[in-house]
Amino acid sequence: MTSNKVEDFSEKITIAITGASGSAYALRLLECLIAANYQVYLLCSSAGRIVLDTELNFKLPASPDAASDLLIEKLQAKAGQITVFGKEQWFSPVASGSAAPKKMVVCPCSTGTLAAISQGMSDNLIERAADVVIKERGLLILMVRETPFSTIHLTNMLSLSQQGVTIMPAAPGFYHQPKSINDLVDFMVGRILDHLGIEQTIMPRWGYQI
Repeated sequence: MTSNKVEDFSEKITIAITGASGSAYALRLLECLIAANYQVYLLCSSAGRIVLDTELNFKLPASPDAASDLLIEKLQAKAGQITVFGKEQWFSPVASGSAAPKKMVVCPCSTGTLAAISQGMSDNLIERAADVVIKERGLLILMVRETPFSTIHLTNMLSLSQQGVTIMPAAPGFYHQPKSINDLVDFMVGRILDHLGIEQTIMPRWGYQI
């Protein structure tokens, strides 16, 4: 029988879903991380759950335990491979530099979350988890989704970029001649996987398809 202890997973990562449009990116990223045998700590804001329901008709329960069970079943993950934490579960691993994963992706990232992270607000677990990754010199990727960007948004992105945060707006390319929305989603998720150092084949490389 296969063991499901933490050490059986290749690596740990924190994923946060906020209220910006683009929830399809988040679910596809989760699928790819599960396939890559990552253990995922998932944080989802109240607005993020609303957007999941609005865009994908996917109702993520407010209860962290129920949400974990649903996602494990939906994504056919191993037991314990996905753990959802509530916004005020301050004793979760992601809240402390001694236990948090060194990699985190906010996908999608609202400009409100962007602003809070930029200012080190830490008023909820998403903001605190991002603050921890920054202070521990880890890898933080923000898939910001807004258009147009205001000067405030751009200033916040510049500030975080100067601190080593990767700013990756949800801006898929078209050179791979996408045939569907899923192709556009895979383009962005593939770029995230590249930056995480995870081998991927969901997005064709430049020049190979032309």
